[in-house]
Amino acid sequence: MALILNFSDFDLECGTDEAGRGCLAGPVTAAAVVFAKDFENEIIKDSKQLSEDKRLYLKPLIESEALSFSVSHIHEHTIDKINILNASILAMHESIAKLNPEPEFIIVDGNRFKPYKKTPHQTIVKGDSKYLSIAAASILAKTSRDHYMAKIHEEFPMYNWLQNKGYPTKEHREAIKKYGVTKYHRKSFRLLPEQLKLEF
Repeated sequence: MALILNFSDFDLECGTDEAGRGCLAGPVTAAAVVFAKDFENEIIKDSKQLSEDKRLYLKPLIESEALSFSVSHIHEHTIDKINILNASILAMHESIAKLNPEPEFIIVDGNRFKPYKKTPHQTIVKGDSKYLSIAAASILAKTSRDHYMAKIHEEFPMYNWLQNKGYPTKEHREAIKKYGVTKYHRKSFRLLPEQLKLEF
């Protein structure tokens, strides 16, 4: 089933979403996307419902078809300073700020957001499975973050970020136990169940 294009009646409506919120390492990444009012696409879906190959196929299509798009990373030191919720919202705000033209309305995946300037917004639970611009933002955020994690994997291959993308898999936690933490790990997160054994 095709997703809905717009929530509002505004011509320039932007959808925004983030990726990597629950990870132990790496940034939280957000994207923002604006499509034209007559945009149609049958295959864009929430990134979690797509294979990696399908996301990589859709990424350049979204970038070429969007009126405007942008992606922002908020890195682990900022996450540790302001917490993951605030970092996720900051990533969305930074993405929206880079859009040109500026959106007239913002739709946000989830139920938490802070006003951006004076632009009206609406939070939408499971918005990435309902609205095209949010789904497209989820794909750009996920592919961009995955690319970043593949790059830093080369620096610290023992954590296998190429596969786990920094999420708290058993393998990732075993590597933290064995090798300790890196500059990319989020020190404010519970990296191991027995946190007291970890020294920073």
